[in-house]
Amino acid sequence: MINKRLLIKNLLAHNDENSFYDKKRQIDIGEKEGKAKFLKHVCALANSNPKNNSYIVIGVEDDDNSIKGVDFFDDSKIQNLINAYLTNPPIVQYENIPFPHLPDDKVVGLVTIRPIDGLTSLRKNIWKYYGGSVFFRDGSMSMPKVFEVKIRDVNSKIVEAIENHSQNNIKHTLDGVFDFLSKRKDYHPQYKVFKEYFVLCWAGQKKVQQEETLYSRVDIELINEQVRLFFSTLDEVTIRYDEDSFNMVEYVSLGLNNAYKYYPLEETRIRFGNNATYQIETELLFEAPQFDKKVLHHIYNTNNAIIDKLKKGLTLDTSEIQDLKNLPATYLICYFNLFHDAVDKLNEAKPYLKEYGEVVYKNYKETIRILRKMKYS
Repeated sequence: MINKRLLIKNLLAHNDENSFYDKKRQIDIGEKEGKAKFLKHVCALANSNPKNNSYIVIGVEDDDNSIKGVDFFDDSKIQNLINAYLTNPPIVQYENIPFPHLPDDKVVGLVTIRPIDGLTSLRKNIWKYYGGSVFFRDGSMSMPKVFEVKIRDVNSKIVEAIENHSQNNIKHTLDGVFDFLSKRKDYHPQYKVFKEYFVLCWAGQKKVQQEETLYSRVDIELINEQVRLFFSTLDEVTIRYDEDSFNMVEYVSLGLNNAYKYYPLEETRIRFGNNATYQIETELLFEAPQFDKKVLHHIYNTNNAIIDKLKKGLTLDTSEIQDLKNLPATYLICYFNLFHDAVDKLNEAKPYLKEYGEVVYKNYKETIRILRKMKYS
C-alpha cells in the first residue's frame, strides 16, 4: 500500500513538473476560472498518461518546493464535477495528507488521476475554454491540441518506480499511530485495526445530547496511507463502527434568532475488504429547513445592507457585527428557501468577510463547503 506522504516527498524530490505530475500553491474550484483551470490540468494529465496514474500536489511553493499546506478540503463530490465537465472522464481522487511540521488545520492536497481508455476532452464551455477542447501536457504546461494526436505511453515505468519507493512499512505505520495519539491526546484518541491490516485512528470532543453521542473537532486518519479522511471543527459528528466498516454522519447547525437545530448533512462509510482494499462511500442526507418568508426577507435585506456598508468602508454597529458573523449561514438559509440571488450575494461578500476576521471568514468557508456538496450531489 502506498504511503501518500512518502509519495509526495518522492514526487517533489526527484521530479520537476512534467507530463505526469503538477504542483500548485492552491486551487479554487469555487470560482469559475479556478474550476476551469483545474479541469484543464486533469484533462491534460489524463491524456498524457494513458497507462498510469498522474498526480497534482497542492500546497507547495513553485520556486523551492517548500511545503506550506492548504486548508482541509473534503470535497467528496469531486468526481461528480469531473463527470459533469469532461467526456471520457478519468477517475479522480482528492486526499488530504498531514505533514508533521504543518499546523493541525493545514494539509497537503494530493489529486490522483487514473485514466480510462480513450481521449478525454471538455464536454461543454467553461470560462475561456470551449467544449470539445482536448489538452495535453507539454513539459510543465497543459496545452490545447487542435489536431489529431496519438496517445503515447512514456511514463509507466517512471511512475511505477516512484510508487514502489513509496510503499508503507511497519515503522511508518507505528510512527503514524504514536504521532496521532500524542498530538490528539486532549481529545480522547482511539485506534482500531480492521481486517488485520488497516489501522484507523480517530479523536474528538464528546458530548451527549438527547441520548445521542456527538463529537466535535473530529480528526480521523487512515494510518497505512497517511491520509486524513475527515476533519471537522464546526460540525457535530456521530461515529459508529463494526468489524467491517467505520461510519460517520455529519450534522450542521442551522437556525434563526438563536433558535438552532441539527440537520444531518452527509454520511461517510469506509468499508474494509478481506483482500487488503477499502472503499469510501458518501451519501448526502440533507433536507433543507424551511422558514417564514417574511422573516427571511427582513434578514436578506439586512445582510445586503451590511455588505453595502462594508463596500463603502463604513463602521458597523454592535448588532450589525453580530449579524455579520451569522451572515454566511443566513444567506445559506435564504438560498434554501428560494432566494436564488443569495449565493451571488454571498460570493460578492467574500473579500469583505475575509478582511473582517478569521471567525467570520471561517463561517463563510463552511457555508461554501455545504453549497458545494449540494451542487455536485
